Amino acid sequence: MSTQDPSSSSPSKGTKRRRDEEEAAAADDAETAASESLEQSLTFSDTLVALRMMRAQFPHIDKLYSSVVDRTQVDRELESLRRTKVLRIFKLNTGQDDHAIMFLDDYLNQIERAVKRMEEKNVHDLEVFEWFKIHVIDTRLEPNISHQDLCSLLSLGGKVKDNQISVLINGGVIIRQLIDPSMYWFAIPNVGSMLKGLSQGRKELLSLLSRRRYKEMLLASLEKKRLRLSPLDMRFHLRDLIGSGHLKTIKTPTGLVVRISKE
Repeated sequence: MSTQDPSSSSPSKGTKRRRDEEEAAAADDAETAASESLEQSLTFSDTLVALRMMRAQFPHIDKLYSSVVDRTQVDRELESLRRTKVLRIFKLNTGQDDHAIMFLDDYLNQIERAVKRMEEKNVHDLEVFEWFKIHVIDTRLEPNISHQDLCSLLSLGGKVKDNQISVLINGGVIIRQLIDPSMYWFAIPNVGSMLKGLSQGRKELLSLLSRRRYKEMLLASLEKKRLRLSPLDMRFHLRDLIGSGHLKTIKTPTGLVVRISKE
């Protein structure tokens, strides 16, 4: 039997330690940014730091393109984080090309809350959610899945009944695609009210700026305003519309100005 000096470590352990230290540092940066104004924390060079900051400020979805300067870097790092199962990407049913980015641990917690709500309603066949987490979520990283593949993966947990697919749909973890009923989108449970707020908040913010003479406003003043039609933070909507290109920021001597982009 061999022994090893506790002060020494293998390359793999050293790599893991460095990764843990980097993640801890990123979390600290995110926590600091979350307490700052939007102008102070509008851009980052690291996608993971930006994501963690967004989760601290408003814990669901956001536009990364407003927070990381290099869009190619965003796409590359998002793909890496998706493949390493740090986060999941969802297609949103908003009528636009919107996607949600969610940390995997947050998503699993959201599923647990959905299961508890269904337990309170005495819904049966809830074991299918455990099969879904272990055999589907852990292996299927894409935003969609076919009915055949879904049933095949679920069958690794037990015999699949048609009613159990309905239970997953009612629980909000999958949505049947309108164009092809044999395909499903993976979904975030209980996200409907947020999507409504997202849509209404976008319209309200754009309308607010449209009524200004030059269709612009100082960011510091704008982020203090409250939207009547959305429960989401103003900073959320600003990042969303800046990231999508509907708004742009301009540096001035008095601070950043937010302006509606020309059509």
